[in-house]
Amino acid sequence: MKLIQKYFPDLTDQQIEQFEQLKGLYKDWNLKINVVSRKDIDELFLRHVLHSLGIAKVIQFKSGSKILDVGTGGGFPGIPLAIIFPDVQFHLVDSIAKKIKVVDEVVEGLKLQNVRTTNGRAETINDQYDFIISRAVAQMETFVRWVKYSVAKKSNHDLKNGVLYLKGGDLTEELSLFPKAVIYPLADFFEEDFYETKSVVHLPLKFKKEKK
Repeated sequence: MKLIQKYFPDLTDQQIEQFEQLKGLYKDWNLKINVVSRKDIDELFLRHVLHSLGIAKVIQFKSGSKILDVGTGGGFPGIPLAIIFPDVQFHLVDSIAKKIKVVDEVVEGLKLQNVRTTNGRAETINDQYDFIISRAVAQMETFVRWVKYSVAKKSNHDLKNGVLYLKGGDLTEELSLFPKAVIYPLADFFEEDFYETKSVVHLPLKFKKEKK
């Protein structure tokens, strides 16, 4: 918890309480359904929670924004961001039912009112969002194909609507098809060694009317 407060010192009492509850909830549910690797559960705040909050260092979502988390797994990055941005609506999607079950239980345990979930594939989501967030569930080219009809038309932030993607390693080749992509190294925000090679990628996407 100290790690979160180190970089987010202005948390409310409720937010602090919710973050403190996270580890116990994940530890309990991970014994039943493995959504976080065994070694990572002890470093949940470093490897999952703070990593998810890297997006909050790149952008402050405005009240009323709608965010789609694709391939959320156990609820990352969506759940930590939903705690930080209680006035923003988050839709967490994963094709694996048991992972969404864990997410639902964690959301209920934290009493988060701004999260809904869907067990299904990203391509089947019939709604539009300010941003689509994810933690490296596929190559960017594939990911864009999944979400290209999910971007809202009107931009309300300094960053244009589109994808905010948590990725690691050298992204030069993967992003060569996307000249508008901007890389934000997480080492600029977090001093821990874990973040040396990790980034948030912002890729603006234009609104597309879905073909019938």
